[in-house]
Amino acid sequence: MRICGWLCHACCVTRIAFVAWMAFTGCAHAQQKFPIKSIRIVASTTAGSQPDSLARLLAQKLSETWGQAVIVDNRPGAGGVLAASTVAKATADGHTLLYALPNFVISTAMQPSLPYDPLKDFTGIAHIGISTNILVAMPALGVKSVKDFVALALAQPGKMILSTSAAGSAAHLSGAKFNLAAGIKAAQVAFKGGPESMIETLAGRAQYHVGTLGVTIPFIKDGKLTALAVITPQRAPVLPDVPTLGESHAEFRRPETSHGLMAPAGTPRPVVILISKEVLRILELPEMKERMNSFGYVAAPGGADEYQKILRSQIEAMARLVRDTGLRAK
Repeated sequence: MRICGWLCHACCVTRIAFVAWMAFTGCAHAQQKFPIKSIRIVASTTAGSQPDSLARLLAQKLSETWGQAVIVDNRPGAGGVLAASTVAKATADGHTLLYALPNFVISTAMQPSLPYDPLKDFTGIAHIGISTNILVAMPALGVKSVKDFVALALAQPGKMILSTSAAGSAAHLSGAKFNLAAGIKAAQVAFKGGPESMIETLAGRAQYHVGTLGVTIPFIKDGKLTALAVITPQRAPVLPDVPTLGESHAEFRRPETSHGLMAPAGTPRPVVILISKEVLRILELPEMKERMNSFGYVAAPGGADEYQKILRSQIEAMARLVRDTGLRAK
C-alpha cells in the first residue's frame, strides 16, 4: 500500500512538472516565434505631426531589434475611430498595433456609439507618455502672456479665432477647455491635423492656436509665433521661460490624456509582455530620451497592466470633462 501511495504521489508530481514544463515551453515558443512577419503600427495622426514622429522613432527601434519591418500606418479622421476600428478588427497576434493618441480616450466620451469597446476590444501594451501641447498667438496681437491675451480676447468677444487639430484631439479639447476657463467667446476651427491648423495662425487667418510643441517650436524660435503657455504639468526643458497653463488656470494642472501602445484583445499574453518589455527598453535609451526631450515630450513609461489601469481612469475622467465643456458630438 505504501509503495502504491508513493507511486501515485510520484505520478502526480510528474504530471504537475510536465504541465508546468509545457506551459513554460509554450510561452518560450510563442516568444521565439514573434514576430514572424512585418508589424504595422496604426496611428490616428497625419504624417509630420509630433505623435507621428515619435511613432516612427519607436518603429525604427523595434525593427532594429526584431529584424522585421515595422511600418507606421497613418489613418487620421473620425476622432481616432478610423484607426482604432482598424486595429480592433485585426488578427490578435501582435502584428497589428495601435499607437493610441489622446483621441482614443476623448472619442469614448464625445461619441455616444463606437464600433468597438475601448476597454474590452483592446489590451494595453505600454504607456509611453504625454505630448506637450502649447498655446501660441500671432505676434501681431502684441501680447506676451496668458493674462494679456485673455484681457485682449475678453475685450473683443466673438472676434478671435482659435485653430486646432481635428475635433476630438487633445489640442481641440484643450482649446475649448481654455476658452471655457478664461471666459473667452471665440470661434474654434478644427483642421485635419496640427500642422494644417498652425498654418492658419502663421498666415494670420486665426489669432491663436493650440498645437504640439514639436511642430510649433521652430516658428516660436523664429519669432513667427508667440509662446504663451505649455499645457503640461511641468515647464518644458526646451522653453524653460514659458509658464505652464496650470500656473494661471488650475484646471490644467493635471493631464487628462496620454499616449500608449495597444493591441487587439485576445493577443497572447506572452506576446503582449514581449512587446511591452521591448518598448520600455527603447524608451529608456539615451538617444530616445534626447529626441523626446527635444520636442518637449514628457516620457512616462509604464507596463501593460499599468497602462490598462491608466486607460480606465482616463476614460472616466474624460466623460466628466466633455460633459462640463459641452463638447459631446451631436
